Amino acid sequence: MNSIVKLLKQNSYPGRGIVIGKSKDESKAIFAYFIMGRSPNSRNRIFVEKDNEVIILPFDSKKVSDPSLIIYSPIKQLGNFVIVTNGDQTDTVQEYLQQGKTMEDALSTRLYEPDCPNFTPRISGLIHFDNNNFNYKLSILKCANNDGKECQRHFYNYQSKKGAGHFIHTYKNDGNPLPSFSGEPVMVEILDDIDLFANNIWNALNDENKISLYVKYIDIATKTSQARLFNKNN
Repeated sequence: MNSIVKLLKQNSYPGRGIVIGKSKDESKAIFAYFIMGRSPNSRNRIFVEKDNEVIILPFDSKKVSDPSLIIYSPIKQLGNFVIVTNGDQTDTVQEYLQQGKTMEDALSTRLYEPDCPNFTPRISGLIHFDNNNFNYKLSILKCANNDGKECQRHFYNYQSKKGAGHFIHTYKNDGNPLPSFSGEPVMVEILDDIDLFANNIWNALNDENKISLYVKYIDIATKTSQARLFNKNN
């Protein structure tokens, strides 16, 4: 079991990240999503919560140079599903689930981001509540080589486990170009206390590059929830 704090402190630029798991008392499903940025365009963003959806908006609309890959809804809830992604593939997954299809079906139609030379991976997560429990999936779509002509699609399926979760992020570390995440999602420890868990993540993220973080704990039995939202831009 890895410490999310240790993993983040060792990496100045994991990019965007998703954590999904179960609390130690086994009563809650949890997820976290954070974004980071190096350019002024990327850093000019905030999270806004609306109903069961989180939207990324520009902090200063006058400074937006290209909204195509930085403005999207990373989190949506649909019945017994919660969708968490790092791009507009949130909408694609939602559309396919509404048609009775799967996240794999949806993401087979998508590629990594067209931001050459980085070719930023698309990472996605899906929580499915069923029979007073839940399972979850994580996925990454990434460029197979430097020419941007081949996409690798990886999918990981997990049954929820007491006090454990999995963490996936877009970049292995900082660099030019940015190296894509490699290997499988990393198992991490999940805490019962939402404030402790959320603050630990926020404080562990590189202070210069972090932008926003959203953490939510959902009671498996009642579906009531608690959420914490952090924006560097206030």
